[in-house]
Amino acid sequence: MKQPQIKTNLSLPWLKPLAKTFPNAEVFLVGGMVRDILLKRESKDIDLVVRGVPMPKLIAFLKKFGNVDVVGKTFGVIKFAEKIRGGFAPAIDIALPRTEIAGGSGAYRDVAVNFQFDLPIEDDLSRRDFTINAMALNLATGALTDPFGGCVDLRAKKIRAVGKPATRFAEDYTRMLRALRFACQLNFTIEPATTTAIKKSIARVNDTIDSGERKVPYELIGRELVKSLVSNPVRCMELWDSFGAFKHVAPELLAMHKCPQPKNYHNEGDVWQHSVLALKNLHGAPYKKFIKKLPPIFNAPAVASPTQYVATMLHDVAKPLTIQTPKKDGVDRIRFTGHDTEGAKVARVIAERLKLSSVEGFNINTDLLVWLVEHHLLAVQADVRDMKETTIEKYFLRDIDRGRELLTMLFGDGSATIPSNKKDKKRHLDDVLARIRNLLKTRGGRQELPAALIDGNEIMAALKIAPGPRIGELLMTVREAQLSGKIKTKIQALAFLKK
Repeated sequence: MKQPQIKTNLSLPWLKPLAKTFPNAEVFLVGGMVRDILLKRESKDIDLVVRGVPMPKLIAFLKKFGNVDVVGKTFGVIKFAEKIRGGFAPAIDIALPRTEIAGGSGAYRDVAVNFQFDLPIEDDLSRRDFTINAMALNLATGALTDPFGGCVDLRAKKIRAVGKPATRFAEDYTRMLRALRFACQLNFTIEPATTTAIKKSIARVNDTIDSGERKVPYELIGRELVKSLVSNPVRCMELWDSFGAFKHVAPELLAMHKCPQPKNYHNEGDVWQHSVLALKNLHGAPYKKFIKKLPPIFNAPAVASPTQYVATMLHDVAKPLTIQTPKKDGVDRIRFTGHDTEGAKVARVIAERLKLSSVEGFNINTDLLVWLVEHHLLAVQADVRDMKETTIEKYFLRDIDRGRELLTMLFGDGSATIPSNKKDKKRHLDDVLARIRNLLKTRGGRQELPAALIDGNEIMAALKIAPGPRIGELLMTVREAQLSGKIKTKIQALAFLKK
């Protein structure tokens, strides 16, 4: 079948000089960017294969145009940073055509690499994981090399392993999780043979070698999970569950299935269904509607943070651990006393096990994640209208970024809490926002909290007392009086204290 001619917007000033210097040279764009160009998706993942030029000559040539890092030279790969005005462009990978012989352990990167400058590009593509990633675009001619039917699978929205799926996954077990991630990112299905191979071998992601070292490091599992979750959270929950991945990397989540909830408050279903609905709302139109409600001071992003996605996934993870029922425990209804604090502990265990904070480019904050899970019931456990002004300030306004994340947590949980009677729908988030708006003052066109009227040194001088915990208590008392409108000046604050 005749392949299409494809144009790219890549600007590579060294491309034409390379062709003049080495007439037999061919430069191919490979990997994810080829796939994304065909899907008309944005991509910054530039990987090139240069054929027809021996490695020493290629290195010498590229040094004329930028900085060459030869750290990966023994694997047939170099990193090249093109010289631009004011410095260097971000480094890209440039490789010679390669083949790989797997060590047979299934461990990440347990391969012997063979590279040679005149190897056919088809041989290089044959070592890749999935057909949609095994295409090469000749940058000089625009010709697409697609020996495994990647274009057909793109049109069919299929994830298909190159060659025999079982063989491909046995080379590197990480590829099974990559299949799930691509299915989430692209909203594709995984074709039957590839599906069967993954389900049969998914437990191997926990295999170790003789020294006890993991064949698939936890940080790689965490990376694939975060990328899956952030790109398509509902699909992620479905696939990682149905393919057995959660069972082997985060089994704590599975107990949420069929964990009942009181229907008068949670007619949406069990704990799993509630959590999935919260993620769905976080990822879709309800979130966009929510951020329009927020005061400008919170500077809400167009999409929720990766930390928020993980916190929402885990916010009720301890409900199965704390469940009490009328029949078993004699309570008035199904209850989950302490699931917020217990859930925070479980969330930390999972986040640290999968090393989520190390996932590059996602900036997941484990402490914030745990704090969100621990406080997701803040607006439920007490009447928001009765909270002290200093409590509202502490949780939502003292640290604006943290306050915004907690508001988003309240939104996700509340939006997925559907009572049997719609009239019983609680408006906890609206109550919190009303309290926040009441505290904020507008100065110079900006909303902000009023500055403190007095500091600790002034309190000690006015009352002639020594440093100690009492100073902090008095500061909070004055702040509460200020935020509630009882005092407005420093003189009033001092008079208030002396009383």
